[in-house]
Amino acid sequence: MEVAQIDLGQTVQAMRPMVPARNFGTSKRFYEELGFRSEILSDELVEMHLGAYSFILQNYYVKEWANNFVMHMRVSDVGLWWRRIVALDLPRRYGIKTSEPKGESWGLVAGFIDPSGVLWRIAAPLPTHVK
Repeated sequence: MEVAQIDLGQTVQAMRPMVPARNFGTSKRFYEELGFRSEILSDELVEMHLGAYSFILQNYYVKEWANNFVMHMRVSDVGLWWRRIVALDLPRRYGIKTSEPKGESWGLVAGFIDPSGVLWRIAAPLPTHVK
């Protein structure tokens, strides 16, 4: 069989972004409070799980990189996520910035910037009757 004919997609078991942490302990605690389950991989890496999805939080930080890093999470209910963020009082407790849900041409989007400067966009498609 020629290499070009192999479907490499069938070999993929996970694809996880590596998210930077300015203060590893603070970031780990932040994501756990948000609802992620942590799995320690090493002294420098923690896999943060949310259902079938995950990312790897790393004890590594470069400001310019973190401030240009975006995580986009598609959900079924942006309002539910927004109420959780508000209830946890994350801006006061972690000094983060948030943006309440707003409609964009393609969906409803809320967001926050985590304690390391990573932008998270939490989005859901607009209902078909709204488009």
